[in-house]
Amino acid sequence: MVSRRRKAGIAGIVAGVGAAGVGAAMGVRHLAVGRVRMRPDPEADEPFGLLSGETVPVTADDGLPLHVEVEGPGDAALAVVFCHGYCLTQHTWHYQRRDLRAAAESGDLRLVFWDQRSHGRSGRSDPLSATIDQTGADLEKVLSAAVPAGMPVLLVGHSMGGMSIMALADRRPELFGDRVVGAILVNTSSGDLREMTLGLPLAVAKMLRPLTPGTLRGLGRRAALVERARAVGGDLAFVITRRMAFADPQISPSVVDFLERMIRATPIDVIAEFYPSLTGHDKLAALNALARVPTVVLVAEADRFTPAEHGRALAKALPGTDLVELADAGHILPLERPADVTDAVRRLITRLRPELEQAVS
Repeated sequence: MVSRRRKAGIAGIVAGVGAAGVGAAMGVRHLAVGRVRMRPDPEADEPFGLLSGETVPVTADDGLPLHVEVEGPGDAALAVVFCHGYCLTQHTWHYQRRDLRAAAESGDLRLVFWDQRSHGRSGRSDPLSATIDQTGADLEKVLSAAVPAGMPVLLVGHSMGGMSIMALADRRPELFGDRVVGAILVNTSSGDLREMTLGLPLAVAKMLRPLTPGTLRGLGRRAALVERARAVGGDLAFVITRRMAFADPQISPSVVDFLERMIRATPIDVIAEFYPSLTGHDKLAALNALARVPTVVLVAEADRFTPAEHGRALAKALPGTDLVELADAGHILPLERPADVTDAVRRLITRLRPELEQAVS
């Protein structure tokens, strides 16, 4: 029988890669190892984390400052609001921001990016407010402050960001079909994340599942020690991040490193605080509101955190939804398959355009 200490150690490793996202990978300051490091990297000069826009002051209902950036005018035909996932930042949407900028500069779109509470440049939340329901309330404040009254909104959410959209639908269903005219849900789930296996054999996953929350809480209580360990991490973290977050063996080392830097910048106690809400997430009832607007669901067949079955279940619960299934892809579709995500946004905008023009006329 495997000892409890050994099981806890294994659970710590699993938790370290990030339960419902790619959460707590240990830290790496250098690019790839071995042959991966030596091969040509077409993304080496990509300015990850450097794209920015006009900052809009937003305050959550508990007084917490949220970091929000906008690009595009206040009289655009449509606002596209991007919601990032667990342990990441608004820069998860780097490629989508880069490739949609021309539409914002032309005045056609208003792009809105924000950092979830305790992530990126947003304020540090009270631990008791580190919940999906609260991020839904935060999203409502973002819409109120960053999108002019009367401008229709397309919501785009990755992983926990998709859950935030569902939390908003649960909180303010009347917005859907009125203010919110469409949604795109990427690598996300309406609930039942307690059953995820992280790609492990089911028997092993079931053995570890009861230990993982306690392990994360323990890490959170030892935040200073854990952060020192993360700061001196090395190639192992790169390998784990690449293995768990992506499916493409040729994924750019620069992309992996960029993802890992976002993860490493998320304090371990923040990871611990959000984890119970992620695993307890259940917004199946909120899908009634989402069903009022055109929705696209993107799933990845090799997603270890929100398996494709979760996306298929979402699409089944939302009649008329466009389900896009991507083979050989993992949990971070905005970075691993950016063209597919951006194309989904553009297609839905095209689908919405006649309705937008009719509303204006």
